[in-house]
Amino acid sequence: MAKLLLPEAASAQLARHYQRGHAAWLRAPEPPDATSRWPWRLPLGSPTEAEATAQPTGVRAWVQAWQAWPGPGVVQWHTVQWPRLGSQHLPQALVLPGPEALADIAGQGRRWRRASARLGSLAVAWPPLAGATVSQRVFDSLADDTDDDIQRLAALLHWVATQPASGLTLRQLPVPGLHTKWLEQRKALVLDLLALRPGADAAAGRDLHAHLGLTRPPVRLRLRLLCPQLRQGVGGLTDLEAPLAELAALRWQPQRVLVVENLDSGLALPDLAGTVAVLKLGHAVSQLRQLPWLAGAQLVYWGDIDTHGLVMLDKARQAWPQVQSMLMDPATLRAHHSLCVEEPQPWAGPTPTLLQGDELALFNGLVQGTWGHQLRLEQERLPWNLVLRALAAAWR
Repeated sequence: MAKLLLPEAASAQLARHYQRGHAAWLRAPEPPDATSRWPWRLPLGSPTEAEATAQPTGVRAWVQAWQAWPGPGVVQWHTVQWPRLGSQHLPQALVLPGPEALADIAGQGRRWRRASARLGSLAVAWPPLAGATVSQRVFDSLADDTDDDIQRLAALLHWVATQPASGLTLRQLPVPGLHTKWLEQRKALVLDLLALRPGADAAAGRDLHAHLGLTRPPVRLRLRLLCPQLRQGVGGLTDLEAPLAELAALRWQPQRVLVVENLDSGLALPDLAGTVAVLKLGHAVSQLRQLPWLAGAQLVYWGDIDTHGLVMLDKARQAWPQVQSMLMDPATLRAHHSLCVEEPQPWAGPTPTLLQGDELALFNGLVQGTWGHQLRLEQERLPWNLVLRALAAAWR
């Protein structure tokens, strides 16, 4: 028998259509069948006389099920004249007036109506939203966020519309109720909405400061001056944090620079003649290229033994090719295997290209699980006498 669509199966099918298309329908309501327009007809099947004769119970149950359909939508019926069974009044299609009907069928009617109503009010504050196809993230915010959150979002967008290039810092934004934690949690949502502006700067990518027309706080760098003689030139300071541009302008020439991935390891370092330590840059280690006084220094990178630590080493070497590594080799990992923990999210980007010898063997072994699954040996866990010996060897 030809497939006859029962209400339960039709509802499941329409719910799937809703899940796939509802975000786009909020402002550009095209029905699931791209060749048609609302109202949208869902065909319910059409039995032949032979099928009705062979399976009268099934056809009768199908007819009765659609006779009892409470909505949403309206069942469209038609009459057929069969030679043996005579005139039959059969369901033909379920006609749906718009996406709200699909939302009700999918059990999402309340969310749909809330999102639709809020879209109109938000578009007043942010005109680019009018007529735009929204992202799923925007839909979910309109459907689920609190009224206070929506009002705060509208206030932010209205302010940006009137002050597109204020040059303020993020904390200076004079938007009622706005605070940086709230904005950080909704960064992707705000960027989705800002990207709807005609002529939005594609080069800005996902840079929130650029899209908001704000001034980004200067990049700061933390140093430890391990050399007593170098400390004399800065008033005896041993621990120094300042804007990168200011540190780049220092008129000094350290003999050696040790780049340390983690703060605690850097703070524990002893005095070392002619040496400066650069602390906790993480994946921003490529900023080292902005320090001209590194050109004449011996450079050593010491990081965690994990995939990210080795990628950071690679980035440091992209900035300054003379960078050497310390305690980032398979032998160190094997000797301290019992101190390893799991690396929660191993590096998933491009394979580093500037690792050398044991460094590359270590990276490949970590990726391949040679010594265990997703291993990480944090630099702080290494015995300190081993670190001191490695430093002495590195500075020969």
